[in-house]
Amino acid sequence: MSIVLPESLFDKFGKEFQPGQIIFCEWEPGNDFYFIQKGRVKIIKTFGNTQKTLDVMSQGDIFGEMAILEEEPRSASAIAVDQVKTLHFNRTNFDTLMSTQPQLAYSLLLIYTRRIYDARRRLQILLIDDLNVKVADVFLMLSEKDPSYGHSNEMVFTITVDDVANWCGQPANDVNRVIMAYVKQGKLELFADRIVVPNLKDLQRIVSSKKKNLV
Repeated sequence: MSIVLPESLFDKFGKEFQPGQIIFCEWEPGNDFYFIQKGRVKIIKTFGNTQKTLDVMSQGDIFGEMAILEEEPRSASAIAVDQVKTLHFNRTNFDTLMSTQPQLAYSLLLIYTRRIYDARRRLQILLIDDLNVKVADVFLMLSEKDPSYGHSNEMVFTITVDDVANWCGQPANDVNRVIMAYVKQGKLELFADRIVVPNLKDLQRIVSSKKKNLV
C-alpha cells in the first residue's frame, strides 16, 4: 500500500541515496524507517551463501518500519536500485509524525496488519508435510496478493524455483522436481524469468484435498 506525504517534509526529514548504496544491512540494529518519495529500493535477505531479493519498493512505499515496534536486528538489507529520495523517520520524531500526519499512522497500521497476516500465511505453508501440496500452496499464497485474484484463473509470477523453495523452506532440488512434475501435468509453465499457473483451480483442488484429509 502506497501513501502520499507533503513534499515540504523533505526539508526536515529528507535523505537521499545513490544507486547501489546500502541503506541498512541485515542483522544490524535499527530504530528508524523510510518513506520513498522517488526511486526504487531492493529488500534483500541472505539464505546460506546466497542472497535473494524479497521485494522491490518504489514511490509511496515504506520500508524498515518494523524497527519502530521491535527492538531486534534488521531482518533484511535495503539497497538503492537507482537515485532514491526518502523521508527518514526514527523513534525520536515518530510520535510527532503520528500526531501531525494521521494518514501515515493509518497506513502504517494497515501495513502491520498485512504483514502479520503474511507471516501467519507463510507459517501455514511450512506446517504442510506433503511437498507437492506445500508447493501448490505457495502459488495460492502469491495469488491471494495479486490484484487480478478472483478475476482470472491464469496467474503469472515473476519468480524462480529458488524463490518457491525459500517460501517452502525446502531444498531447491526437491522443489524443482515437484515443479517439473506439475509442468508435465500442465498445472504450471516454467520460464527463465517467470512461472505461469494456467488454471489456478487445479492447484486449489490439490490444497483443498489435503486440508479435507486433515479434518
